[in-house]
Amino acid sequence: MGDERQNYYGKHGTPQKYDPTFKGPIYNRGCTDVICCVLLLLAIVGYVAVGIIAWTHGDPRKVIYPTDSRGEFCGQKGTKNADKPYLFYFNIVKCASPLVLLEFQCPTPQICVEKCPDRYLTFLSARASSDFGYYKQFCVPDFQNNKGIAEVLRDGDCPAVLIPSKPLARRCFPAIHAHKGVVMVGNETTYEDGLGHRKNITDLVEGAKSANGILEARQLAMRIFEDYTVSWYWIIIGLVIAMLLSLLFVVLLRFLAGIMVWVMIVMVILVLGYGIFHCYMEYARLRGEAGSDVSLVDLGFQTDLRVYLHLRQTWMAFMIILSILEVIIILLLIFLRKRILIAIALIKEASRAVGYVMCSMLYPLCTFFLLCLCIAYWATTAVFLSTSNEAVYKVFNDTACPVAGKTCNPETFAVSNESRLCPGARCQFAFYGGESGYHRALLGLQIFNAFMFFWLANFVLALGQVTLAGAFASYYWAMNKPDDLPAFPLFSSFSRALRYHTGSLAFGALILAIVQIIRVMLEYLDQRLKAAQNKFAKFLMTCLKCCFWCLEKFIRFLNRNAYIMIAIYGTNFCTSARNAFFLLMRNIIRVAVLDKVTDFLFLLGKLLVVGSVGILAFFFFTHRIKIVQDTAPPLNYYWVPILTVIIGAYLIAHGFFSVYGMCVDTLFLCFLEDLERNDGSAERPYFMSLTLKKLLNKTNKKLSES
Repeated sequence: MGDERQNYYGKHGTPQKYDPTFKGPIYNRGCTDVICCVLLLLAIVGYVAVGIIAWTHGDPRKVIYPTDSRGEFCGQKGTKNADKPYLFYFNIVKCASPLVLLEFQCPTPQICVEKCPDRYLTFLSARASSDFGYYKQFCVPDFQNNKGIAEVLRDGDCPAVLIPSKPLARRCFPAIHAHKGVVMVGNETTYEDGLGHRKNITDLVEGAKSANGILEARQLAMRIFEDYTVSWYWIIIGLVIAMLLSLLFVVLLRFLAGIMVWVMIVMVILVLGYGIFHCYMEYARLRGEAGSDVSLVDLGFQTDLRVYLHLRQTWMAFMIILSILEVIIILLLIFLRKRILIAIALIKEASRAVGYVMCSMLYPLCTFFLLCLCIAYWATTAVFLSTSNEAVYKVFNDTACPVAGKTCNPETFAVSNESRLCPGARCQFAFYGGESGYHRALLGLQIFNAFMFFWLANFVLALGQVTLAGAFASYYWAMNKPDDLPAFPLFSSFSRALRYHTGSLAFGALILAIVQIIRVMLEYLDQRLKAAQNKFAKFLMTCLKCCFWCLEKFIRFLNRNAYIMIAIYGTNFCTSARNAFFLLMRNIIRVAVLDKVTDFLFLLGKLLVVGSVGILAFFFFTHRIKIVQDTAPPLNYYWVPILTVIIGAYLIAHGFFSVYGMCVDTLFLCFLEDLERNDGSAERPYFMSLTLKKLLNKTNKKLSES
């Protein structure tokens, strides 16, 4: 037996030996992974420098406000287009070109105008009538009517045709509508191409599908924004209710863990059961109604999602999904009922630990605040980097010219050598870009920006995990609880993590950030390869994405347990990760059962909070609660605030239960260490509570004999 035990430990590391001086998290510790700490500080300095450079060169107005073909903003004060707030496209059909996706601009002349066209008019007819004064305002600035019709259209001085348009997001889009089944623009069903040729308006509609798709998407976004403006107050109330429910659940779990777990399980089953019943009632109510038997495939995608609720097939799909979830949960409860009792014991012990370190419930707010800072800095830098391109002007000429296509300066072009070499050449706006070293490095700066976001975000999460682990480890390794607990366990753990282990946290976060940035690049390559027909490349890309997804999950799991060992022993990241991994491997069955069953119970708690708040929000925003029917705001899409409340409730519940989850993981790892360090004798007593001793039938033998 001794040889087998030695061989077993040889495969899975060496257990911790008994140390009479060990009384919990070590206070006399030194700095770990100093090199990674220095790298993090240097990277932060570089990140700040990138942000300063981006803020110096960037201009977020390019994202918000439209620009004409000369790179000038429309409707901006202090510019010559201050009284021209709208952008007009000469040929909206060209907006369907693939170049729009590559350059984010339509390959057609664009000018700023005071208002969008309100009538149908061609250049040919306008020039021969008194409407030319109206038509001229849609030509390029400083247009002189001294060319022939063909020359004007060839040079792009004026649009070939004006179409009744409506402004949306400060851009003029054709006012296309249907009248008695006929597609019309304004009151016209046909249009001229500018040279007197009549064409059906459906040709224009087909060519402008891309622009109309953008129009519908923007209309949907505006309606969603309107819903938020009238329902934000009630959304906040729903999130506050979710926070109170989560806090109430945690408080009750501290005193009535066993009862609350079983009540939670029953409540989740009842919530799913009510969902199945409600779906069936809606399915039965729609029986016989006109149009309710249309299939989802035949209906296709609709921007108004309420249309799907009038189909029986929608409610049938909801009912099937909820029924499958109900059956899965019931089967898991049947087969894991004994293991649930073990998980309840761990949760009770964690409840006591959280009760003694109650301020730990507020720590997720600190993590949330730091993550918001990381997200805000990353998003701001990304916007400024993406808008730091400059207006590039190039030489255009109708005839052969040695400098055609080269960059130029429109302010000095008239007196430059280029204008003398090519007298008929023009210096026109080509695109937003740049040819300097900074502009060529923009892609690399964006990648560095994303990488630093992942690194800092993972560092913030690691800091939170080490802080909580140190506080809860102090509870476990206190022989006389709570007398042997430090005065401020959470603050002490936080200060130790920052003072001694910034490098170790940065090391773990760096490994995870590298994997995440590789996954982002793989997603980018996958999007680029979707149009390709190479099946082997698609298969290889799918395998790589799957492998790196699994690798990220494994690193997250390993980092989490390594941080617990760092909080207890103060060792460096590699040593802590190795010891944690071998400790878990030596107790793999306990880890697989207890840890996952506990996670499952926490998931049920999140579902209970989210389900309760979601059902309440559904009845409120759909005006089904008679008491508050007049209070609920009118909405375009009632699913907008409901989804917002559901997602927010899940995030709030996740924040509360993450503290509990970290507590359970820490106590369980300490429990395994306790089993290997001690044997229950008077010299080496167990530190575990009576509940955990009974869990595995362990006792302090000498004490019991005496």
